[in-house]
Amino acid sequence: MTNKLTTILGLIFLSLSVFSQTTPFNIYIEPMNISGLGGLQAYAFGQHNGKWLVLGGRLDGLHRRQPFAAFDIAGNNNQIIVIDPVSQQKWTAPLTSLSVALQEQLSSTNMEFHQEGNYLYIIGGYGYNTASAARKTFDNLTAIDVPSVINAVIGGTAITSCFRQISDAQFAVTGGHLKKINNTFYLIGGNKFDGNYNPMGNPTYTQVYTDAIRKFDITDNGSTITINHLPTITDATNLHRRDYNAVPQILPTGEEGITAFSGVFQLTVDLPFLNCVNIDSTSYVVNNSFQQYYNHYHCAVLPLYSTINNEMHNVFFGGIAQYYDSLGILVQDNNVPFVKTIARVTRNSAGTMAEYKLPVEMPGLLGAGAEFIPIKTVPQFNNEVFKLDDFTLDSTLVGYIYGGISSTAANIFFTNTGTQSSASSQIFKVYVIKNSTVGIHDLNEQSIGTLKMQIFPNPSAGDFVVKFHLNKIVETKISFYSIDGKKIEERILNNLQIGENIFQRKIKNLDLGGTYILTIETPYEKATQKIIIEP
Repeated sequence: MTNKLTTILGLIFLSLSVFSQTTPFNIYIEPMNISGLGGLQAYAFGQHNGKWLVLGGRLDGLHRRQPFAAFDIAGNNNQIIVIDPVSQQKWTAPLTSLSVALQEQLSSTNMEFHQEGNYLYIIGGYGYNTASAARKTFDNLTAIDVPSVINAVIGGTAITSCFRQISDAQFAVTGGHLKKINNTFYLIGGNKFDGNYNPMGNPTYTQVYTDAIRKFDITDNGSTITINHLPTITDATNLHRRDYNAVPQILPTGEEGITAFSGVFQLTVDLPFLNCVNIDSTSYVVNNSFQQYYNHYHCAVLPLYSTINNEMHNVFFGGIAQYYDSLGILVQDNNVPFVKTIARVTRNSAGTMAEYKLPVEMPGLLGAGAEFIPIKTVPQFNNEVFKLDDFTLDSTLVGYIYGGISSTAANIFFTNTGTQSSASSQIFKVYVIKNSTVGIHDLNEQSIGTLKMQIFPNPSAGDFVVKFHLNKIVETKISFYSIDGKKIEERILNNLQIGENIFQRKIKNLDLGGTYILTIETPYEKATQKIIIEP
């Protein structure tokens, strides 16, 4: 390695060290397996007395691109699964004793769900509909008596009286989230996808994003379900997202809230959102000053709040992302690969958010479509945010991660024939470690930086566009280095403006392709990313 590259990387590591923070806690994940438990992803769950009730989801991995094979019936989960993670036992029962309408919704994927007391409420989901002989987004809300179903499945008794279902056009949503703030339900984002999935551009389906936060109250006396719809919040730009993470929050005011992190797709480009949407009991705010670079797709998330410090922490486990870290350099991959990253997003008492990469990773390309299942006996607020200050032990088992997609490679989307990924049966115990003297969480400078550099496409054939943001007109330099430290090009940019700027360049004479380093530098900030040039 040349001295020049050593200097470049040294500056990067120095910068990361300056902005790193000794973590308020560490995370440890311990794998465990239950004999006979199959893989599952994009499912719904409830729990009672430490046992899990698992419904719906897919038995296979990433959906295939061939229209005849995508979301095929053979991949439906048509079993009710009960899991005891402590005794490491599992029980199953078929859905066949239920009505066709219940069977179809409860074997669908990407349903929205929330448990309120003994009742698990499930909304929407995408799956096969017998009447239309095609796939659709179901317009149902189903209420499930969780303790009764768990006892019936374990005891082998009838389950039909444990399920109630209603229809409502507002509930035809998949890929969104169902959460609560105080006593009101929030159905956030998602889309209505009717017809058979087809990435080849043929009109075999219709897709309409909700672009909305649909608020409603549920009155449920155990036999009759009544829905009181409240005014809908619509934002065709910022709420146009699905397959994201909606995480319950304790806001700086001490009130309950929800944050919608990332998701797909931006209106102008088929890439994940980098901003987030903070939702409280009356309105929402789009946070464009924060950029989340890791964990863009739905994955397991652990929420913790410190009342003493008025800090809200959100820990994301793996999944899919447009960016990942490679030896301290942020790598942008617009193919949006599977990643191993475990990252923390923290909101301080002033409401400022920052993203940190943890020193631990998922042991493989895992996490997309997985769920974090909390242990109810660990101290929590009413909205299932953990009370971090109440953890009295150095190590606290707070919950489990189950399932999700396991991928054999980072980028399989355009070659996926069904063998490159699978639904994982892996369970991880999740521990929060306090009072640890080791473990640095690296602050992602890009998340608080003002340059907000992005490169399109990446990988490329050498012809790419760099987008960046300026708060004021200053001398701005762009530099392009080979991985061995050789400077290929450097120039001062002209005709700049306050706000978004675009620089387009075709790098010639790169016969072999490879990995390169690109930097943008102003007198007050420097952004560095790896880019991949394909020969």
